Amino acid sequence: MDNKTEAEINERYRNSTKCLILLDYDGTLVNYTSKPSTAILTEEITKIVRNLACNPDTELYIITGRSRSDIDLFLNHIQINILAEHGALMKIDGQWKNRIKVNSEWKKSIIPILDEVTLRCSYSYVEKKMFSLAWHYRNADPVIGYSSSRELINLLEKVIRPLDLKILDGNKVVEILANRTGKGKAVKNLYMHNNYDFILSIGDDVTDEEMFAFFSDKPEAFTIKVGKGATQAKYRLSSTSSVASLLKQMSE
Repeated sequence: MDNKTEAEINERYRNSTKCLILLDYDGTLVNYTSKPSTAILTEEITKIVRNLACNPDTELYIITGRSRSDIDLFLNHIQINILAEHGALMKIDGQWKNRIKVNSEWKKSIIPILDEVTLRCSYSYVEKKMFSLAWHYRNADPVIGYSSSRELINLLEKVIRPLDLKILDGNKVVEILANRTGKGKAVKNLYMHNNYDFILSIGDDVTDEEMFAFFSDKPEAFTIKVGKGATQAKYRLSSTSSVASLLKQMSE
């Protein structure tokens, strides 16, 4: 993203009357860490996010794949809206509620497959969330971790279709969740019930692509991919520090 585009985003934001800001957490506001529990917001980012969220003309959501308990550990000190587990859970005015109803019986068929691959890939692990299952391999040997993830996806594709599930092939994580869940569906619900004249959506992972795709034909929306890789976002920033710089300009 060049300086001209950053200036346009700032100008459009300041001249808008109803804004929606959607920020992914890991890889967008904070860098990835070997221990997910250590991915804590800096004081600077906390201040920036708090300032933006306090703007009466702005609705700001942290939209993340993390579980409710995980993201609350990092954000409970800020009065902020959250969409967790890819939009399946929503926190508004300090209260959590489920956005969808999903039968979790399908997990019984998937957990043995995840456990099998985990045994063959040292330092990988399974995370059991309310609405999804995730197999993490960030701390595994890079070559073994990646090849194991391809094997896992191949195994899962043979069983998920009749269960109405989908696979998210994320950043060092393979996640299984219901087809009706996803960031795209979550932001569509927000968009359809409001009349925003400015939207900013920032994320770094494949899980954010549904969100970018939904906003692709919306002229009021600025979508930004953080880092490298193919994307449907309209713009790109190189790092979390670049995200912080843009948001700081908007918050001042």
